[in-house]
Amino acid sequence: MSSKAYRESSAYHHGDSTEKGRHGVNGHVDINNNVAARVSNPLADIPRERLLNEVTRFSLENGLEDYVPLMRKGALVARDPAGFERIDGPEALDPDEINAIRQETTHKWKVPWVLYLTIVTCSIGAAVQGWDQEGSNGANLSFPTQFGIGGKSDHDVLIVGLINSAPYIGAALIGCWLSDPLNSLLGRRGTIFLSALFCVTTPIGGAFTRSWPQFLATRLLLGVGMGIKASTVPIFAAENSPARIRGALVMSWQMWTAFGILLGCSANLAVGQVGDIAWRLQVGSAFIPAVPLALLIFFCPESPRWYMKNRLFKKAMKSLLRLRNHPIQAARDLYSIQAQIEVENEAIGKSSYKKRFIELFTIPRVRRATVASFAVMIAQQMCGINIIAFYSSTVFREAGTTDFYALLASWGFGAVNFACAFPAIWTIDTFGRRSLLLFTFPNMAWSLLAAGLCTLIPASSTARVISVAAFIYIFAMFYSPGEGPVPYTYSAEVFPLSHREVGMSWAVSSCLFWAAVLSVTFPKILAATGVLGAFCLYAGFNIVALVMIFFLMPETKQRTLEELDYVFAVPTGVFMKYQLAKVAPWWIKRNILLKRDVVLEPLYRFEQVKDTTAAPSGNSDHHVPGAASNTGATDNTMEFAAAPTQSTATVTGADAAAAVAQAERDAAAFRRAS
Repeated sequence: MSSKAYRESSAYHHGDSTEKGRHGVNGHVDINNNVAARVSNPLADIPRERLLNEVTRFSLENGLEDYVPLMRKGALVARDPAGFERIDGPEALDPDEINAIRQETTHKWKVPWVLYLTIVTCSIGAAVQGWDQEGSNGANLSFPTQFGIGGKSDHDVLIVGLINSAPYIGAALIGCWLSDPLNSLLGRRGTIFLSALFCVTTPIGGAFTRSWPQFLATRLLLGVGMGIKASTVPIFAAENSPARIRGALVMSWQMWTAFGILLGCSANLAVGQVGDIAWRLQVGSAFIPAVPLALLIFFCPESPRWYMKNRLFKKAMKSLLRLRNHPIQAARDLYSIQAQIEVENEAIGKSSYKKRFIELFTIPRVRRATVASFAVMIAQQMCGINIIAFYSSTVFREAGTTDFYALLASWGFGAVNFACAFPAIWTIDTFGRRSLLLFTFPNMAWSLLAAGLCTLIPASSTARVISVAAFIYIFAMFYSPGEGPVPYTYSAEVFPLSHREVGMSWAVSSCLFWAAVLSVTFPKILAATGVLGAFCLYAGFNIVALVMIFFLMPETKQRTLEELDYVFAVPTGVFMKYQLAKVAPWWIKRNILLKRDVVLEPLYRFEQVKDTTAAPSGNSDHHVPGAASNTGATDNTMEFAAAPTQSTATVTGADAAAAVAQAERDAAAFRRAS
C-alpha cells in the first residue's frame, strides 16, 4: 500500500474532529479579550478518546510514528497535569514515569546536564556585555585625552558620551532588528554563533584604532553583535527550560552580565597603571568571554519550540528528549506546546516580518506583552544602574578620589552587583518577577538619593567618598536580585511563539536605545548638576518606574510559556482597575494598618480539567480540588477552579487496550508504507 493510500484508508482516520472544534464543548478562552481572567488548558475539555485519536493522527502525520504510545500517554498528562497518577487503561503511567513527574516538584533542580550546559553557554554570552561596559568605564579615564576629546567643551563631552553609547546605538537600531530574520534563517544556535563572531572581533579591532571615529565604528559594530545576542539568548534559554525553574535559569543572563562587570573591573585594575596602552587592553579584553560562547553553542540542543514553529516535529522531540529527565515529560511538553500553537495561530495567524512588527501594537494579546516588556525594560534605564556601570569611575573621581581608588571603588561595585544576584536564583520563581520589583524599586530610590546627599560632605573628609561608595553598594544590593535579572527574563517569556523574536527585539531595542540616550546625556547632566543633582534625578525616576510596574506588569512566575497567552489576554483596563481597587487597599491594610488577616481577592482563575472519561457506570472520576499543576504551585493572588466539562465518551479498559493496539499497528503499517 502506498503512503498516500494508507493516509486515505479508514485505519488512518481515527477521528473526525477539526481544529476549530478541538477546544471542547465549552470553547476556549479568547486570548485577545480574556475579561474573566481565566487561564485555561486548551486540551482540558477534549474527551479522552477524541484526544487519543487526535494525538495518534498528529504523530503519524509528523514523523513521530515511533513515539505513538508515548505521545498518547503524554497527551493525557498534558490534558490534566495534576491527575497523571489517575490515568488508567493501557495509557496508565508506569512507576518510573510517575516518579519522573513527581520529581518536577520534589527535585526541581534535577535536570539533564545538557540543559545546564545550555544555560552556562548562554550565561557566558551575557558576560560579554558586562565586561564591555566596565572596559569602557575604565577606558574613560584615559582614551579621551589620547584622542584629543578630553576637554570640558560641549563637543568633547558629547563625543565621549557617543562613543560610550555606541554599542547600544548599534544594538538598538540594527542588531536587535536583525534577530527575527536571522532566527528564521539560522535558528537560535546559528544566530547566537553569528553574534559571538561579532563580539570576538570588534573589541580586538577597537583596541587597535588610531582615532575616535575608528573607535566609534568598532563600538557600533560591537553593538550589532550585542543586539543580536541579547535578543536571542534569553529566548533560547527560556524555550529550553521547564516552567518551574525557568526564571532562575533565564535570570542567569543578568547574573553573568554582573559577573562580566566584575571581570571587567578586575581587568581595569590589573592594567590600569601600565601607561598609555591601558585603555586599549581594557577595551580589547572584552573579547574573551565570546570565545567559549562560539565554541560551545552547537553542543547545545536547538530550541524545540523553534523546531515546532517550523514544523520539524521529529527534531523537536529529539531536543526535548535531551532537555527533559524522562521521555514522558518530553511527550507531554511537545503536545502541550503544539496545542497552544494551534490556539495562537487561530487567534493571531501567520504574517510577514513587517506585519509581525505592526501587530506588536495592534493585536490586543501581543500589545499587552509589548507594553509590559517596554515598562520593565525602560525601568532598567530609569533606575540609574547604567550611569553607574558606565561612569562609576568618573563619579568616584568627582566625589574626590584618585583615578586608582576610583577604579578600586568601581571594582567593589562590580563585586557587590555580582554577589547579590545569587538570591534571585531562588526568589525569582518563588516571590515572582513583579513582587521583586515592587520591593526593590523604593529601596533603590532612597539609596541613590542618599548617595547623592553624601556629596554634601566636605571634599576634604575621607567620609565623603566612603559614604558615596557605601550607598552605591546598597543600591547595587537591591538592583541585583530585582531589576537586574527580571527584564530579560520577563521579556523572553511574555510574547507568543509567533511574535517571540520580533517582540524580544522590540524589548531589547527599547532597553538599549534608552541606555544609549542616558550614556550620551549623563556626562552633560553630571557637568551641569553635579553628582547630587544627577542622583536625585534618578531617584525620582525610580519612583516613576515603580508606578509603571504596578499598573502595567502582570506576574508570570511558574506559568508555562503557553499559559501566559491567557494572562496577557486580560485587558489592561481590567488589570489596572484590579491593582487600584483590590491590591493597593489590601497592601495598605496589611502592611500599614497591620491587619494580617485581610485576604486579597485573586484576579486570575487557573482552571484544571475534570476527568472527562466516564466510568462504565456513567460516573466520572473524581477531581482533586486545589491540586498544583505541572507548572508550579499557586500563590496568594491565584486560585485554581475546575472547568465545568462533560464527558462525551465511555471507555473500558478493553476498549482502551484495543485502541492502543490499533495505534501501534497503524504506526507499523505507516512505516512500511513509507
